[in-house]
Formats: sequence, structure tokens, C-alpha cells
Amino acid sequence: MKFEYFVALRYLFSKKELKFVSLISLISIIGVTIGVAALIVVLSVFNGFASLISSILISFDPHVRIECTGKSDSVVVENLLKELSSISHVKGYSPYVSGKALIVSGNINRVINIKGIDLRKVGSVSGLRDKLVLGTIDTTTTGNNGIVIGMILADRMGTITGDTLFVVSPAGIESAALQIGLPMIKKFRVMGIYESNNKDYDGYYAFTNLETAQTLFNSMKKIDGIEIRLDDIKFADRLCNDLKKEYGNQFRFMSWYDLHKNLYDIMKIERWVAYVILCLIIAVASFNLLGSLMMTVIEKRRDIGILKAMGAKDESLRRIFGFQSLIVGIIGGIIGSLLGLLIVYLQDKYHLVSLDTSIYIIPAMPVEVHILDIIIVTLTALALCYLAARLPAKRAASLEPVEAIRWE
Repeated sequence: MKFEYFVALRYLFSKKELKFVSLISLISIIGVTIGVAALIVVLSVFNGFASLISSILISFDPHVRIECTGKSDSVVVENLLKELSSISHVKGYSPYVSGKALIVSGNINRVINIKGIDLRKVGSVSGLRDKLVLGTIDTTTTGNNGIVIGMILADRMGTITGDTLFVVSPAGIESAALQIGLPMIKKFRVMGIYESNNKDYDGYYAFTNLETAQTLFNSMKKIDGIEIRLDDIKFADRLCNDLKKEYGNQFRFMSWYDLHKNLYDIMKIERWVAYVILCLIIAVASFNLLGSLMMTVIEKRRDIGILKAMGAKDESLRRIFGFQSLIVGIIGGIIGSLLGLLIVYLQDKYHLVSLDTSIYIIPAMPVEVHILDIIIVTLTALALCYLAARLPAKRAASLEPVEAIRWE
């Protein structure tokens, strides 16, 4: 093994002068270095954005949502609520009712989603209380007609805390259209304004008391589901699976990932596409390495013939060229990883790529390094470089010693 490694180093780096073959090997190392560094930086940026988006959504959403179906009767719902109180890792839970309604302020109206929740438990179920920027969530001062709206919605409606809004429920629209009744209109007082940094929530969601929402949507004391918050988010899938086994299709169970599955799937696809595209940089470097090794076979034809005449086996020759490719991959992988980590550190520390805070919610492009990414990128570089050595190694092993030495 030491013999093959020694010959591989001699073939890869010429000590006497910088030959053309050695120059191509150097270019291959530089290509692998750039590819590995680019992959680490880009994947770190994807990790940073994914963590930022997840933190925004998870800090506001429940960790588990249970939606009632047509098979969910009141007795089963009560049994489920009692069971949740005894399950470990459940930090808080609350039934909810939701639906679309028309909100009116003066001449301005918007169709929004209104969710009725137990405001006494809101702090332990969602991040609504933590996201308040104006007002409070206190039904003792507003009664059951208090409502909490998002910052974007408040700006569109031109309202602040203490203002009055009117909500037209869809429950009475059908009878009003047939002129046999009037639509249900309920007056609310804005008791709080929140900002979740999510435009969908801030512009189209409002929250009120559970009983008020049940009256507004004429749900006859029924609920649409239950929202749960855990002490650790990693138990969300386990809780969903356990409850699904017990209650079957009587409810629909969704974890925090399922609530925004399309968004997470898109981010995952973008991440893999970026990984594959940037791997092409390493692939180009491996093609350069392939050319370098093929030229080494031609240049060292006489040496290879002598080695075979002295008893070197075909497997030893394959190892020589395999070691050459691995050396290129290891050097490029190590330098590229260090360079990528340096760029990520400088971005995190000094904000090399800054963002306009008047448009974005963060001052600079977020980055986050995962050890697994570094391992995968390095292994990818080694694999591509090793594959580049297959053809030259096969070519060198197939040389006949007599033919290789005859004309030298």
C-alpha cells in the first residue's frame, strides 16, 4: 500500500519542474476547492432561510392541530380533550372554531379568516400573545366582543386598538339572499394588534373568543378542532401517530410540518436542485482530473511497463491512479470546506451580504452550518474524483509490458 501511495504522489506532483500534467492536476484541485466551498456556502444559506422560516411559523402556530371530521361526535371530542390533559409533553391545548367572514370599517371591507380560541389558554397554545405589538388579550375589559387583528390588516382597515369593527358572518347570507332574513352582523372592539412577520397571518387572520366565534358562525357549541403545543417540537409526529392509532379517521391529525407541507417541500426541492447544479462544478473538475490521469498514463507508459515487468499487479496500478484521484479530492475537499466555513463565518459575523431592513425582516442573509452537509459535500467530491480515475486506471492496467518498453 505504501508503494502505490508513493508512486501516486510522484505522478501527481512532479518535483523537477511544473509539467503540463501537474498543472492540470492543480487546476483540478482548484476546481474541487471552488465546488466544495460553493456547495457549503449555498447549503448554509438554504439552512439559514429554512431555520428562519421555521422559527417564524413555529413560534406562532401550534405544534399539532387536530381537525374534526364528519365522524367526530361531541362525546369523542370530550374524551380526546380529557386524554390530552394526561399526555406527557403536552404543554397546552385549546379547542378552536374558524371560518371566513367579511370585516367592515367605514367604507373599507375585507374578507378574512376569523378564529375563535380559548383566550385564557392562548399563551400556552400559540405565540399570539408574544407577537402583540399594541393592546392586550384580556376579555375582562372587552367582554366577548374583543378581537385581535394583524398589523397589515389594521393598516388596511385604518384602525387601532379601541376602534370598532363590524363582522358579517356567512351564516346568515343564504337567508338574506332569499329575503327571508337578515345577515348576522356582529360588532367587535379591537383589543390587540399582532405582528407575526408572516404576511398571510398579519393580513388575513383575526382572533376572538371561542364562544363568540361559535355564535358568529352558528356552530351550535361545536368546535372545528383542537390546537396543541408541546414542550418539545420533536414529539409532534409521535403524538400524531399515537392519537391516529387510537382514534383512526375520526379526526385529521397534522404536525407543524404538515401545516405548511407545501412550503417545506418547495424549500427541500430548491435545496436539492442547488446541490445538484453546484455538484457540476466538482464534476467539471473531475473531468479535468480524468484528462490529467489519461495524460499521465501516456507520459508514464514506459514506467508503467517497467513496473509490470517487475511484478506489479494490475490491482496495484489501479490503486496508484485511485490514490491520485483521492489525493486531489481530499486536498480540494479540505481546502474547500475551510474556505466555505470562513465565508459563512464572515457572513454571520460581519454581514458581507446585507439586506434592506425596510423590505426584509432580517438585516443580512442568514446562514447556518450543518455538519452533515459538510460530510455529504466532501464525500461527493471524493466519489466524483474517484470515478474519474476508473478509466485511466483500467487503461494503465491493460498495458502490455513488452509493448510499453519496446520503443522507449
